[in-house]
Amino acid sequence: MTTLSTHVLDAALGRPAAGLDLTLTRPDGTSTAGRTDDDGRAALEGELAPGMHILTFATGRWFDAQERATFYPEVVVAFSVASADAHHHVAVLLSPFAYTTYKGS
Repeated sequence: MTTLSTHVLDAALGRPAAGLDLTLTRPDGTSTAGRTDDDGRAALEGELAPGMHILTFATGRWFDAQERATFYPEVVVAFSVASADAHHHVAVLLSPFAYTTYKGS
């Protein structure tokens, strides 16, 4: 079974990005919405089929709610699932004018 989790950290303030809305879009076009918890983490329900998946983070709304400016209204991370027997973890380090992502464990 292939599963997915994410962890988003606000690198500018040095704390989790709590309450950040996100959407997972699967290869067949279906999507699942989620939101990071108080620790900046979210586990998305359902199995991941092989193929390209897209995680979209609603960073513009999140920064707006904090009355902080941002250059990126959303962060989009596309990733490939090769087999149906692994856990995938997408980590994001976020700031108002930069972001980075990596495959975690």
